[in-house]
Amino acid sequence: MNRAEDISLVSQIILFRSEKAFRQLVDKYQVALRKFFLNLTCGDVELSNDLAQETFIKVWSKIDKFKGLASFKTWLYKMAYNIYYDHVRSVKHYEDIESPEVSEKLSENDEKSFEYENLYIALGRLKDEERMCITLFYLEDFSIKKIAGITGLSDGTIKSHLSRGRNHLKEFLTTYEINHSSSPKNAFLVTC
Repeated sequence: MNRAEDISLVSQIILFRSEKAFRQLVDKYQVALRKFFLNLTCGDVELSNDLAQETFIKVWSKIDKFKGLASFKTWLYKMAYNIYYDHVRSVKHYEDIESPEVSEKLSENDEKSFEYENLYIALGRLKDEERMCITLFYLEDFSIKKIAGITGLSDGTIKSHLSRGRNHLKEFLTTYEINHSSSPKNAFLVTC
């Protein structure tokens, strides 16, 4: 489905409140959006699903605000970005990434999440802005310009977050691999 098809579906939703067109957009983007949240929440499947659902609910209620100046995907991720930061601001209690609660969450998640435990732990060590930029750039394949459109940050700030985030990931994963003698399943990040 290309950009023109997205615009067509959005038009059907706005003009006719077409649930079928909305389901098509949800079907197209829900897996990617959940993966995006999964990376931001360091593997918390339940929270990721909740945030994705909240994003689609907001998209349904605000679809008439979509002007087509950016792609629908960029607009969707901007909405997701805002939902995520609203969640972060609303949480008063922050858990340490190596706390028993986080370890328990990681062990309860599905098998695929377990495969990426080192990645989630490493992402959890980053500042929120670094994690957001790393996730959007490397895992979601957005350009710096599109990340700027989503986050409202300047290109230079995004590049700084990417650079610092890469350095922090490399440092953590290198130390983690040495200390835990794990297999190099996350070695791709060390070379980023």
